[in-house]
Amino acid sequence: MMEKKKQPTKKKKKKGLHRRNKHSGRYDFKKLTAAFPLLKDFVFINEHEIETVDFTKPDAVRALNKALLVHHYGLRNWKIPEGYLCPPVPGRVDYLHYLADQMAKTRKGKVPRGENVKVFEIGVGANCIYPLVGHKEYGWHFVGSEIDKVALQAAKENVYNNRFPEGAVELRLQENSEHIFYDVIHSAERFEACMCNPPFHGSSAEAKSASRRKWKNLGIEDSNSKNPERNFGGKQNELWCKGGEMGFISRLIQESRKFPKTFKFFSTLVSQKKNVPKIIRELKTVRAREIEVIEMAAGQKTSRMICWKFDTEPVVKTFL
Repeated sequence: MMEKKKQPTKKKKKKGLHRRNKHSGRYDFKKLTAAFPLLKDFVFINEHEIETVDFTKPDAVRALNKALLVHHYGLRNWKIPEGYLCPPVPGRVDYLHYLADQMAKTRKGKVPRGENVKVFEIGVGANCIYPLVGHKEYGWHFVGSEIDKVALQAAKENVYNNRFPEGAVELRLQENSEHIFYDVIHSAERFEACMCNPPFHGSSAEAKSASRRKWKNLGIEDSNSKNPERNFGGKQNELWCKGGEMGFISRLIQESRKFPKTFKFFSTLVSQKKNVPKIIRELKTVRAREIEVIEMAAGQKTSRMICWKFDTEPVVKTFL
């Protein structure tokens, strides 16, 4: 009997950064250090004879991301307070590009630009990265909310110090941490979309435990420290909330149905793949339509953007 030849297994090609993302490929450290000379102190040649930085060192990570913001977006006066989250710029920018693609679907494939496009960000953080880069890339105007007064002030300073046009980025304090849209959105306001990068963990202990595991896997000696330092930093409200990622997104979904005419569509990032089916089920229970899951990848990390909308026009039934 003739043995069947085994078919070669096709390897699934790993998804990379969005085609419009300026950060695809290797970092050009010559250009980056020219834009931000302080980065030079952290650049070295690794065992593969490639220029890089030590991503386990918070100062190196901050310097690299500052250089990216200066070189690619002209954000020369960007600062974050000590201990606050330093965003990995390439991955953050991907969300903006995929958001733009969603907007283009109702414009015959043309990505919208300019001040007539208004986006709401839930939790801008001290870094204010989405409004800053979103305005630089597309000219969109942003309204952002934040529950942390120190982070909000830092975000305002980042907007002011980088000389953004008046009205390009408006930042508002959300005084009730249980609310998302309530209290910060005016009744007559209309937005193209909302965006959100929710806290990942469900408790402080969970966040610290994850950091310890990470450092232990990297061979860092102080992995048993009571307060293991993260290479990207992050305060309590940036890293965890009651119910973790799923709990936060669930609250977002429940509030979104109360604002069907305020946004053309809603969106959020989802880090944990296991949460995607739960989110889709909950969206169906609130009768959301056009639910879409878009996979995004930056380096070794894979994330997802989920978008949804509601019917805003009444359904007219004709009886013959």
